[in-house]
Amino acid sequence: MTTPFFRLGAVCPATIAAIATLMCMPVNVPAHEEESPADLDEITVYGRSRNLIGEATSAAEGRVGQAEIEVRPLLRPGELLELVPGMIITQHSGTGKSNQMFLRGFNLDHGTDFATWVDGMPVNLRSHAHGQGYTDINFIIPEMVQELEYRKGPYYAEVGDFSSAGAAHFNTYKRLDQTTIQGTAGEDDYLRGLLIGSTDVGAGALTFAGEVTGYDGPWKDIEEDLEKYNGLLRYSVSGESRRWDVALMGYDADWSSADQIPERAVREGRVRRLGSLDTDVGGNTHRYSLSTQFVQDWGNSQTRVNLYAIDYELELYSNFTYFLDDPVNGDQFEQSEERRIYGGLVEQHYDASLFGQNVAHKLGLEFRYDDIDDVGLYQTVARKRIDTVREDDIEETSAALYYAADVLWSERLRTIFGLRYDYYDFDVDGDDPRNSGSDNDDIVSPKFSGIYTASDSVELYLNAGQGFHSNDARGTTIRFDPRSGEPIDPVDPLVESEGAEIGLRWVPGRILNSALSLWYLELDSELVFVGDAGTTEPSTKSERWGFEIANFIRPTDWLTLDVDYAWTDAELKDNPDGDEVPGSIEKVLSAGASVDFPSGWGCTLRARYFGERPLIEDGSVDSDDFLTLNAQVRYDRGPWRATLDVLNLLDGNEDDIAYFYASRLEGEPAEGVEDIHFHPVEPRTVRFNLSYRFGGGSPSRLFASR
Repeated sequence: MTTPFFRLGAVCPATIAAIATLMCMPVNVPAHEEESPADLDEITVYGRSRNLIGEATSAAEGRVGQAEIEVRPLLRPGELLELVPGMIITQHSGTGKSNQMFLRGFNLDHGTDFATWVDGMPVNLRSHAHGQGYTDINFIIPEMVQELEYRKGPYYAEVGDFSSAGAAHFNTYKRLDQTTIQGTAGEDDYLRGLLIGSTDVGAGALTFAGEVTGYDGPWKDIEEDLEKYNGLLRYSVSGESRRWDVALMGYDADWSSADQIPERAVREGRVRRLGSLDTDVGGNTHRYSLSTQFVQDWGNSQTRVNLYAIDYELELYSNFTYFLDDPVNGDQFEQSEERRIYGGLVEQHYDASLFGQNVAHKLGLEFRYDDIDDVGLYQTVARKRIDTVREDDIEETSAALYYAADVLWSERLRTIFGLRYDYYDFDVDGDDPRNSGSDNDDIVSPKFSGIYTASDSVELYLNAGQGFHSNDARGTTIRFDPRSGEPIDPVDPLVESEGAEIGLRWVPGRILNSALSLWYLELDSELVFVGDAGTTEPSTKSERWGFEIANFIRPTDWLTLDVDYAWTDAELKDNPDGDEVPGSIEKVLSAGASVDFPSGWGCTLRARYFGERPLIEDGSVDSDDFLTLNAQVRYDRGPWRATLDVLNLLDGNEDDIAYFYASRLEGEPAEGVEDIHFHPVEPRTVRFNLSYRFGGGSPSRLFASR
């Protein structure tokens, strides 16, 4: 894993040339400024208290700012996605691996039906070695997140692959008014150092961020020995009507992991609850990126351009079934890949009347190319390869064209008509010529939203649309099972979804911001986790419906409250094994209270309820539900800030994740034993953080509200 970052420039001259062209463009253009989260002149973060009446497309969208993030105790960076109401983030492996995600009755695995972007760059990795849509946000530095914008449902023309359940856009700071040095220490040898800040250079600002993290974890038979490095360097310029930035990001991590274990192994005393059956699993990964964002205002129109190049690599070692497939060497396996991604977006906004009505038009062109080398599955012993199950080179190309017309029919009524066209081309060159080949597919996705502003405090929504997720390129060309050699049918390249929603947003004043939605979603093919292979496979059609309510309350300047509840009913259609969707959560509740006194003292208490969920299709085995509490106490005095985070405050002994499948321990029958396999929540842990800020005022203190 020694790919240098400058390799991006060598393999993507077009991207470098485009960035250089944008950098050389003058910025003294006629003035026209539009309020935007991308504004590089001011640090503006809109929290959940922001009134989105007149702006939002549905009740199931919102924005979260740094003010909410900095007072939220986080066990891991992936929990930033729990800022999306109804979202649950868990882990079944080591700290360096992508998290498990749950939303709207989906076990999203690592992101198959939830799309994520950071500064305009897609995070979901298609045709990934471990899972389709693999989403690893460990490269995000939480203190650098200026705003998280989330949307649920397939109702948005600008959102395509992996977005049936929803989507999230992270925007990081273009400029900081002060420099912060921060250190964190906690139990189980948790250590973290952080440096972030900005300095004026020429006509713009140079923003920098560096993070180093080490962690051994609470596990009894293995130390995670996490070593993680994150870095960001961005140069940004903001003129009166033109804004652009170019950014380098780097992430590198190495870890060992305590994977899920069977309940019977704990009952029989073979392993402790916080133990491991295979102490040689874990992995290493890196992600390096070069990106640019450019915005030009033309008076009654605006042009946006995003370009990016990403270099990514992963080596992941797992063992879910122990001695089921190979009673001599064991079932440890490696999934690995090397990948380079090139892509971008050009989007044009313009206002023009149509049939006498005021219409805001949006036209976008999106492209992406994934060049994946040696994406492979190997049998290993102590991380040494002993057999190749499958190894492929993949080229996957996609292009999309979308259009949306926002029509203002009256002061109270507007509609948005959208249409999206996506084209995919797959090329697989495998070690088995029978599974090599090419395929392509396209899909048209119509969208509609109706928004009625009943009053200054009430807005009603009606949404409908189609979405999709792509399947692994290898699945589109496969003809023979690489393990058994038996014939196998290829999968559809693109899987369609259809959804609808009615919603209400109520903002009676500065105190309360509430949103309610009732939704329905239908998916042509469900992806189901298969424990003995450590992968997912397509299943039958599924249907889901549910309701969500999200509330943000600020009764005083020193107290904020939030309460979010989601209920979902999910079922498989025409499935011979049953109608339950494995991993589908019926009930999710999250709530928090945060207090900040003028004296500088503050505290936060957060609760998260993770409901029961079926583990197999016939519903005969369920996981347990559980409740966790996290707390933070903080004190600000001048440039100093100290926080004490207590995670899993009640020291709960629940399962962070659970699956049901067959595995084999030494001495067990050759066919194995079906059992619940779980990964426990981490025990109560305490982390102390101390930071020193110098320069201007704290960015998080510049907000008018949370």
